[in-house]
Amino acid sequence: MTTLAAAEAAGDKAPDAFRTISEVAEDLDLPQHVLRFWETRFAQIRPLKRGGNRRYYRRDDVDLLRGVRQLLYGQGYTIRGVQRILRERGMRFVQAVGRGEQVAPAAFPETEPAQPAAGGKPVLSPADRAALGRALEILRDCRAQLAAWRDGPCDHAADDDTRDDAIGDEGFAARTSPTEGS
Repeated sequence: MTTLAAAEAAGDKAPDAFRTISEVAEDLDLPQHVLRFWETRFAQIRPLKRGGNRRYYRRDDVDLLRGVRQLLYGQGYTIRGVQRILRERGMRFVQAVGRGEQVAPAAFPETEPAQPAAGGKPVLSPADRAALGRALEILRDCRAQLAAWRDGPCDHAADDDTRDDAIGDEGFAARTSPTEGS
């Protein structure tokens, strides 16, 4: 039983009574700052604000927040995805999701998996096979380079000397000495 439902059952608050942000946050198991953030992302979330900028939520506000939470955390929607649902299906639909009366479509529709061939392995297109072959080749080159670096001489100062020779004396002096006149 949720905190609000428990409070209503205990007779603490009437079903239509306003809820504070702390009560709603506790009921939805969310930090208060998340509720304030959602107000900036969803124009439909408009709690009543009183003196001192205190927020009071109506029952419909709580249902909407519960629906947004279900879509974001329960069904894997992004904020943009929930905004799209609010735009296309409306606030009442999201409130119904929050009450458990409606179910939103899957956020990531299932696609048909590749059918396995006779050997039990999925069939790859020639383009996919070529791309995987190139990726494997790159990974093997990386492995060889790492092994050569790991197994090579530990004196990396020689590498620095070679680099300095390639730059020349003026370049080395410019990199190591402070600028004149400072």
